[in-house]
Amino acid sequence: MTSNSWRELARNRLWHNNPGLVLLLGLCPLLAVSNSVVNALGLGLATLVVLSTSNLLVSLLRHQITSSIKLLVLVLLFAALTTCIELLMQAYTFKLYHNLGLFVPLIVTNCMLFDRAENFASSHPPLPALFEALMTGTGFMLLLLTLGAIREVLGTGALFANMDQLLPFAANWKVQVFHTNTPFLLAILPPGAFILLGLLIALKNAIDKHFAQSQPVESVTVGSKRVRVTGKIS
Repeated sequence: MTSNSWRELARNRLWHNNPGLVLLLGLCPLLAVSNSVVNALGLGLATLVVLSTSNLLVSLLRHQITSSIKLLVLVLLFAALTTCIELLMQAYTFKLYHNLGLFVPLIVTNCMLFDRAENFASSHPPLPALFEALMTGTGFMLLLLTLGAIREVLGTGALFANMDQLLPFAANWKVQVFHTNTPFLLAILPPGAFILLGLLIALKNAIDKHFAQSQPVESVTVGSKRVRVTGKIS
Protein backbone atom coordinates (compact mmCIF):
# COMPACT_ATOMS: atom_id res chain seq x y z
CA MET A 1 0.00 0.00 0.00
CA THR A 2 1.20 3.51 -0.84
CA SER A 3 1.27 6.41 1.60
CA ASN A 4 -1.83 7.84 -0.11
CA SER A 5 -3.63 4.54 0.44
CA TRP A 6 -2.82 4.61 4.17
CA ARG A 7 -4.05 8.21 4.44
CA GLU A 8 -7.21 7.46 2.51
CA LEU A 9 -7.89 4.42 4.70
CA ALA A 10 -7.45 6.49 7.86
CA ARG A 11 -9.65 9.31 6.51
CA ASN A 12 -12.29 6.81 5.46
CA ARG A 13 -12.55 5.04 8.83
CA LEU A 14 -12.23 8.18 10.97
CA TRP A 15 -14.65 10.37 9.02
CA HIS A 16 -16.24 9.27 5.75
CA ASN A 17 -17.28 5.83 7.06
CA ASN A 18 -17.12 6.38 10.79
CA PRO A 19 -18.75 3.33 12.44
CA GLY A 20 -20.98 5.44 14.67
CA LEU A 21 -21.72 8.54 12.57
CA VAL A 22 -22.18 6.85 9.19
CA LEU A 23 -22.52 3.08 9.53
CA LEU A 24 -24.48 3.41 12.81
CA LEU A 25 -22.79 0.37 14.37
CA GLY A 26 -22.48 -0.17 18.11
CA LEU A 27 -25.32 2.22 18.93
CA CYS A 28 -26.40 0.36 22.08
CA PRO A 29 -23.20 1.06 24.10
CA LEU A 30 -22.77 4.37 22.30
CA LEU A 31 -26.06 5.71 23.65
CA ALA A 32 -26.04 4.00 27.05
CA VAL A 33 -22.48 4.47 28.28
CA SER A 34 -21.45 7.86 26.90
CA ASN A 35 -22.77 9.85 29.89
CA SER A 36 -19.28 10.83 31.06
CA VAL A 37 -15.77 11.05 29.67
CA VAL A 38 -14.35 8.31 31.90
CA ASN A 39 -17.08 5.82 30.93
CA ALA A 40 -16.74 6.67 27.25
CA LEU A 41 -12.94 6.38 27.31
CA GLY A 42 -13.04 3.11 29.25
CA LEU A 43 -15.44 1.39 26.87
CA GLY A 44 -13.80 2.97 23.84
CA LEU A 45 -10.35 1.64 24.78
CA ALA A 46 -11.76 -1.82 25.57
CA THR A 47 -13.51 -1.97 22.20
CA LEU A 48 -10.40 -0.70 20.42
CA VAL A 49 -8.22 -3.42 21.95
CA VAL A 50 -10.68 -6.21 21.11
CA LEU A 51 -11.23 -4.92 17.57
CA SER A 52 -7.51 -4.47 16.79
CA THR A 53 -6.45 -7.82 18.23
CA SER A 54 -9.27 -9.73 16.56
CA ASN A 55 -8.59 -8.13 13.16
CA LEU A 56 -4.91 -9.01 13.42
CA LEU A 57 -5.62 -12.64 14.36
CA VAL A 58 -8.29 -13.06 11.69
CA SER A 59 -5.89 -11.71 9.06
CA LEU A 60 -3.11 -14.06 10.21
CA LEU A 61 -5.48 -17.05 10.09
CA ARG A 62 -7.45 -16.01 7.01
CA HIS A 63 -6.11 -18.88 4.87
CA GLN A 64 -6.86 -21.50 7.54
CA ILE A 65 -10.43 -20.39 8.36
CA THR A 66 -12.89 -21.95 5.95
CA SER A 67 -16.29 -20.44 5.22
CA SER A 68 -18.09 -23.31 6.96
CA ILE A 69 -16.53 -22.54 10.35
CA LYS A 70 -15.81 -18.82 9.99
CA LEU A 71 -18.76 -17.61 12.07
CA LEU A 72 -17.98 -20.05 14.89
CA VAL A 73 -14.30 -19.08 14.92
CA LEU A 74 -15.13 -15.36 14.97
CA VAL A 75 -17.59 -15.71 17.86
CA LEU A 76 -15.12 -17.77 19.91
CA LEU A 77 -12.31 -15.32 19.15
CA PHE A 78 -14.36 -12.25 20.12
CA ALA A 79 -15.61 -13.99 23.28
CA ALA A 80 -12.08 -14.97 24.36
CA LEU A 81 -10.68 -11.47 23.80
CA THR A 82 -13.63 -9.82 25.55
CA THR A 83 -13.18 -12.14 28.53
CA CYS A 84 -9.51 -11.12 28.73
CA ILE A 85 -10.50 -7.44 28.76
CA GLU A 86 -13.12 -8.15 31.46
CA LEU A 87 -10.56 -9.85 33.70
CA LEU A 88 -8.05 -7.02 33.23
CA MET A 89 -10.66 -4.39 34.08
CA GLN A 90 -11.79 -6.34 37.14
CA ALA A 91 -8.17 -6.51 38.31
CA TYR A 92 -7.09 -2.92 37.67
CA THR A 93 -10.19 -0.73 37.13
CA PHE A 94 -12.88 -2.54 39.09
CA LYS A 95 -14.98 0.54 39.91
CA LEU A 96 -15.08 1.58 36.26
CA TYR A 97 -15.89 -2.00 35.26
CA HIS A 98 -18.77 -1.98 37.74
CA ASN A 99 -20.06 1.33 36.34
CA LEU A 100 -19.96 0.05 32.75
CA GLY A 101 -21.81 -3.07 33.86
CA LEU A 102 -23.17 -5.34 31.15
CA PHE A 103 -21.73 -3.31 28.29
CA VAL A 104 -18.21 -4.69 28.73
CA PRO A 105 -19.18 -8.35 28.08
CA LEU A 106 -21.55 -7.13 25.34
CA ILE A 107 -18.51 -6.04 23.31
CA VAL A 108 -18.57 -9.57 21.90
CA THR A 109 -21.90 -8.82 20.18
CA ASN A 110 -20.80 -5.51 18.69
CA CYS A 111 -21.63 -5.62 14.96
CA MET A 112 -18.53 -3.53 14.26
CA LEU A 113 -16.30 -6.50 15.14
CA PHE A 114 -18.04 -8.85 12.71
CA ASP A 115 -18.20 -6.16 10.02
CA ARG A 116 -14.47 -5.44 10.00
CA ALA A 117 -13.39 -9.08 10.45
CA GLU A 118 -15.63 -10.28 7.61
CA ASN A 119 -15.26 -7.39 5.16
CA PHE A 120 -11.61 -6.41 5.64
CA ALA A 121 -9.41 -8.53 7.89
CA SER A 122 -10.34 -11.84 6.24
CA SER A 123 -9.13 -10.60 2.84
CA HIS A 124 -6.12 -8.37 3.68
CA PRO A 125 -2.59 -8.88 5.09
CA PRO A 126 -1.98 -8.38 8.82
CA LEU A 127 -0.52 -4.85 8.76
CA PRO A 128 -3.32 -3.19 6.76
CA ALA A 129 -5.90 -5.17 8.78
CA LEU A 130 -4.40 -3.95 12.07
CA PHE A 131 -4.17 -0.35 10.84
CA GLU A 132 -7.76 -0.39 9.58
CA ALA A 133 -8.97 -1.77 12.91
CA LEU A 134 -7.04 0.90 14.82
CA MET A 135 -8.60 3.64 12.70
CA THR A 136 -12.09 2.15 13.03
CA GLY A 137 -11.77 1.75 16.79
CA THR A 138 -10.30 5.22 17.16
CA GLY A 139 -13.16 6.73 15.17
CA PHE A 140 -15.67 4.95 17.40
CA MET A 141 -13.83 6.02 20.56
CA LEU A 142 -13.61 9.67 19.46
CA LEU A 143 -17.36 9.71 18.89
CA LEU A 144 -17.87 8.17 22.34
CA LEU A 145 -15.61 10.81 23.90
CA THR A 146 -17.38 13.66 22.11
CA LEU A 147 -20.77 12.46 23.31
CA GLY A 148 -19.40 11.78 26.79
CA ALA A 149 -17.88 15.25 27.13
CA ILE A 150 -21.01 17.05 25.91
CA ARG A 151 -23.36 14.99 28.07
CA GLU A 152 -21.17 15.30 31.17
CA VAL A 153 -20.93 19.08 30.86
CA LEU A 154 -24.62 19.57 30.10
CA GLY A 155 -25.75 17.10 32.74
CA THR A 156 -23.49 17.89 35.68
CA GLY A 157 -21.59 21.05 34.79
CA ALA A 158 -18.26 19.21 35.21
CA LEU A 159 -15.72 17.58 32.90
CA PHE A 160 -13.25 14.73 33.49
CA ALA A 161 -14.87 13.74 36.78
CA ASN A 162 -13.77 10.41 38.34
CA MET A 163 -10.96 9.95 35.82
CA ASP A 164 -8.97 8.20 38.53
CA GLN A 165 -11.26 5.19 37.99
CA LEU A 166 -9.34 4.61 34.74
CA LEU A 167 -6.09 6.53 35.32
CA PRO A 168 -4.87 6.49 38.95
CA PHE A 169 -2.84 9.67 38.43
CA ALA A 170 -5.86 11.65 37.12
CA ALA A 171 -7.64 12.27 40.43
CA ASN A 172 -7.29 16.06 40.06
CA TRP A 173 -8.37 16.31 36.42
CA LYS A 174 -11.94 17.37 37.20
CA VAL A 175 -12.90 20.74 35.71
CA GLN A 176 -16.01 22.51 36.99
CA VAL A 177 -17.37 24.30 33.92
CA PHE A 178 -20.38 25.72 35.74
CA HIS A 179 -22.16 25.05 39.03
CA THR A 180 -25.61 23.49 39.19
CA ASN A 181 -27.70 22.16 42.06
CA THR A 182 -29.89 19.93 39.90
CA PRO A 183 -28.45 17.76 37.11
CA PHE A 184 -29.92 18.02 33.62
CA LEU A 185 -31.34 14.50 33.40
CA LEU A 186 -32.12 14.57 29.67
CA ALA A 187 -28.42 14.92 28.88
CA ILE A 188 -27.45 12.10 31.25
CA LEU A 189 -30.10 9.58 30.15
CA PRO A 190 -30.01 7.64 26.83
CA PRO A 191 -32.69 9.79 25.12
CA GLY A 192 -30.37 12.77 25.43
CA ALA A 193 -27.57 10.76 23.80
CA PHE A 194 -29.93 9.83 20.95
CA ILE A 195 -30.75 13.52 20.33
CA LEU A 196 -27.09 14.57 20.51
CA LEU A 197 -26.03 11.78 18.16
CA GLY A 198 -28.63 12.97 15.65
CA LEU A 199 -27.27 16.51 15.91
CA LEU A 200 -23.68 15.28 15.40
CA ILE A 201 -24.75 13.31 12.32
CA ALA A 202 -26.49 16.41 10.95
CA LEU A 203 -23.35 18.47 11.65
CA LYS A 204 -21.15 15.96 9.82
CA ASN A 205 -23.49 15.94 6.82
CA ALA A 206 -23.47 19.75 6.75
CA ILE A 207 -19.64 19.80 6.83
CA ASP A 208 -19.45 17.21 4.03
CA LYS A 209 -21.94 19.21 1.95
CA HIS A 210 -19.98 22.42 2.50
CA PHE A 211 -16.71 20.86 1.34
CA ALA A 212 -18.42 19.17 -1.62
CA GLN A 213 -19.80 22.51 -2.77
CA SER A 214 -16.42 24.19 -2.34
CA GLN A 215 -14.73 21.77 -4.75
CA PRO A 216 -13.50 23.40 -7.97
CA VAL A 217 -15.99 23.43 -10.82
CA GLU A 218 -14.90 21.73 -14.03
CA SER A 219 -16.42 22.14 -17.47
CA VAL A 220 -16.69 18.99 -19.54
CA THR A 221 -17.76 19.07 -23.17
CA VAL A 222 -20.03 16.18 -24.15
CA GLY A 223 -20.73 16.32 -27.87
CA SER A 224 -21.90 19.85 -28.54
CA LYS A 225 -22.98 20.50 -24.93
CA ARG A 226 -20.90 21.77 -22.03
CA VAL A 227 -21.56 20.04 -18.70
CA ARG A 228 -20.55 21.44 -15.31
CA VAL A 229 -19.09 18.86 -12.95
CA THR A 230 -18.68 19.63 -9.23
CA GLY A 231 -17.81 17.67 -6.12
CA LYS A 232 -16.14 14.33 -5.81
CA ILE A 233 -17.30 11.21 -7.63
CA SER A 234 -16.44 7.87 -6.00
